[in-house]
Amino acid sequence: ALAQGGCEAVKSVIVYRRTGGKIQWHANRDFWMHELAQPEAATCEPEWVGAEHPLFILYTSGSTGRPKGVQHSTGGFLLWAAQTMAWTFDLKPSDVFWCTADIGWITGHSYIAYGPLAMGGTQV
Repeated sequence: ALAQGGCEAVKSVIVYRRTGGKIQWHANRDFWMHELAQPEAATCEPEWVGAEHPLFILYTSGSTGRPKGVQHSTGGFLLWAAQTMAWTFDLKPSDVFWCTADIGWITGHSYIAYGPLAMGGTQV
């Protein structure tokens, strides 16, 4: 994609080695993900924040031609995701949960990350 031009602002690229196929490598720009991740710890302490700390802003395309955003708080959104996992999906500790939504959409990150993890579930 970068070879097609129009991406001159890209200064660094992290490359994930998946197939071992030949790639067009640029020594001053490209970095192997496994080399960057190797010195990192296997665990990561969470960043503790208050319940009303802003988690994300969900923008709509809207009908006014101007973007509108709704700010979700950390505690409220996490509670909602956990409760819908319990009440709507009836998630049990022995379940393996599958969500086919795009993780970039509200349904995706709600039921791929936040909800199942908050309930101690296994998510595929």
